Amino acid sequence: MNKIIAGFVAGLFSVGMAYAEAPAQPAAAAAAAPAASGCEAKAVSKAGKPLAGAAKAAFMKKCEGGATTAKAPSSCADKAVGKNGKPLAGAAKTAFMKKCEADAK
Repeated sequence: MNKIIAGFVAGLFSVGMAYAEAPAQPAAAAAAAPAASGCEAKAVSKAGKPLAGAAKAAFMKKCEGGATTAKAPSSCADKAVGKNGKPLAGAAKTAFMKKCEADAK
């Protein structure tokens, strides 16, 4: 009977020690979280699972470069696009470039 009680007390002691160390582990994880970029945290699929492979690479490229590429094109050559989304060519492009450059001045 004494052995059973001693084993029970030893078990409680070890469980108590495990819970005493538990708060240190989330603090270490919280310290590592700011090291991850905001894009890394947002790389999640519609199902809620983390992205991996090519999907993650494409998302990261778009997310990190999105602030600079999302701006409106600054040069007239970048703006020379038709209503259908295709680049202008020939006389239409020449006329557009002439008007755009005159408006820019």
